[in-house]
Amino acid sequence: MPDHYVGLMSGTSLDGVDAVLAATRGGRLLQLRSVHLPFPAKLRSRLLGLQESGFDELHRAALLSNELSDLYAGAIRRLLARGGVAARAIAAIGCHGQTVRHRPADGYTLQLVNGARLAERSGIPVVCDFRSRDVAAGGEGAPLVPAFHQAVFQTARRSRAIVNLGGIANVTSLPARGHVTGFDCGPGNCLLDAWIREKRRIPYDPDGTWAARGRVVPRLLAKLLAHPYFRRRPPKSTGREEFSLKWLKRKLAGNERAADVQATLTELTALTIARAVRRYCANAREVFVCGGGARNRVLLARLAALLPRTRVVTTAALGIQPEHVEALAFAWLARQALKHRPCNLPAVTGARGPRVLGAIYPR
Repeated sequence: MPDHYVGLMSGTSLDGVDAVLAATRGGRLLQLRSVHLPFPAKLRSRLLGLQESGFDELHRAALLSNELSDLYAGAIRRLLARGGVAARAIAAIGCHGQTVRHRPADGYTLQLVNGARLAERSGIPVVCDFRSRDVAAGGEGAPLVPAFHQAVFQTARRSRAIVNLGGIANVTSLPARGHVTGFDCGPGNCLLDAWIREKRRIPYDPDGTWAARGRVVPRLLAKLLAHPYFRRRPPKSTGREEFSLKWLKRKLAGNERAADVQATLTELTALTIARAVRRYCANAREVFVCGGGARNRVLLARLAALLPRTRVVTTAALGIQPEHVEALAFAWLARQALKHRPCNLPAVTGARGPRVLGAIYPR
């Protein structure tokens, strides 16, 4: 079997697709190359439009699945050219797809990708639809990356926490001894990106500079923190269905300065993550941050201030750039699927037991 894998990730931030090329060395998966393709503005807008029910959404979703799969295939071609590797040398593509609905309480989760089309376009086996088997087994179907965090970041020398700052933030507790746990703790970048896109017509807040100009609005923060999701105990997962721009607007009084709202959303993300770390990763003395939000220096500084006795740095300190962790995780998940190895963590998702995840589309 070829020892190269491709991982593809396009998350709830809707900024684009990250593709990584990885190879197995001594039983470990090592990153070789990476590519990022931004989403065209029209594609991002149409994906956002599918976050809620609307006219002819089944047809729109099918067309978007095809368009995304072609974009993924383009990212793979560029990645393989950059790495000097032929398609026949790739054992499989691990593709998360684009989440447009996550409703584990209703027994389903939906990530847009046409696995058959991607296999045809790339000439490489595809593993996708990773969440559904866990949901079928009574689990949340997310987060799935804690199993990868355990495989590559856990150490017996000290307890750690991994914080993934994507559109939704999730935390993984990696104790030096004991069971690995993890869950979605609330909004990461999704509200920050949605608000700045609405008010300033740019996709995200570089380094958190706009938030730094504002002040936290205590009354607004209290309203946001009153969301019942924050009181739920793990296992739990969430998405844009819970934390949308529409939900935020319902909490506004209407007289807030736009930069103050951005500052308040930054505080919401930092505070809910810090509370999750203090409560569920009590022994962690190191927090490693990954995901697109790791580039937000204001957010990371606030998180460090809320965790004063904890070292807060990005996963670059552990040898993996923060923006590549999730894509590399799906390359690893594809490898686990081909080897018929369970890779969900029931303590994380709440599933009835370990399951092999993913649907396989041969080349």
